[in-house]
Amino acid sequence: MKKIRVLIVDDSALVREILTQGLSRDPELEVVGTAANPYIARDKILEADPDVITLDVEMPRMDGVEFLKRLMPQKPIPVIMVSALTKKSARITLDALEAGAVDFVTKPSSDISRGLSIMMRELCQKIKIAAKANLDSWKFKDLQMPAKVHTINKNALAESTDKVIAIGASTGGTEALRRIIRTFPASMPGVVVVQHMPPGFTKHFADGLNKICEMEVLEAKSNDRVMPGRVLIAPGGLQMSVRRSGGVYLTDCSPGANVNGHCPSVDVLFCSIARYVGANAIGVVLTGMGHDGANGLLEMRRAGARTLAQDENTSVVFGMPKSAYECGGTNTLVPLENISQSIIHLLQEKKL
Repeated sequence: MKKIRVLIVDDSALVREILTQGLSRDPELEVVGTAANPYIARDKILEADPDVITLDVEMPRMDGVEFLKRLMPQKPIPVIMVSALTKKSARITLDALEAGAVDFVTKPSSDISRGLSIMMRELCQKIKIAAKANLDSWKFKDLQMPAKVHTINKNALAESTDKVIAIGASTGGTEALRRIIRTFPASMPGVVVVQHMPPGFTKHFADGLNKICEMEVLEAKSNDRVMPGRVLIAPGGLQMSVRRSGGVYLTDCSPGANVNGHCPSVDVLFCSIARYVGANAIGVVLTGMGHDGANGLLEMRRAGARTLAQDENTSVVFGMPKSAYECGGTNTLVPLENISQSIIHLLQEKKL
């Protein structure tokens, strides 16, 4: 079996040693080099030809984002960011995902021994996923997509105040969501989103989207109203669902067990949408590893909702959309650049 070749880039000699030892214990991985900064990493990439790079978020001389911006156009390589649980690191990590990183893991901030073991398991898993990732997808950020969807029937949107758009995503989803939501006009029906992300990062993600979108984008909290012009992002570490209260839809965000390995889980959100919104909903599964959201999308479809999923060519990882398609949750696979318009078309259909 061919091992996955990994290059570790971190300015801390201790972290480089810890990561080297941890990754070397996995029989599927091989550490082919380490680098203390991006300048050394540039030479090591040419020498070792790694399959995946682990990259520290904050480094002297050149941070991880700047390194990615220089690396990806010249030699696209799957990159996993290693981030601290700080506000600054969260912001830089999200910038790194926009610049082409596949995913990230967070360093333990307490109970170092146990936290380190958990982080290493997560890192090994994400390296294996990254090694198979479709790197063509990061180029879609350069597509000439409109700032907003222009071909909109204003009356159709005005009559859709009781509609809800539910979206689920994981690996590669932050960039896909950014490209979709920034095209939505302020008159769009309410949108609820689960993006697999730990606590502390979803708030930064929502705030970043809010700065570039016509819709209001917020990290959700319990009893937030799902309403036209608003996007609610599920908070990391909490399960988010939607319920009906009188004539409005409200969110519930509360602690809960992992579902399909995730909290928040797409299935938790989608199943609540199927129950309370039914045929008035549109469900969308975007790029991601695993099968979270597949069963929930099927439940939505059975309840009369319209559903679609991102196609393989534009997905960083085709796991979640593929699972949703294969289980019958949708029969429609759509390229990333066409998803916004597809949602608009579904809203304008009389059946919805």
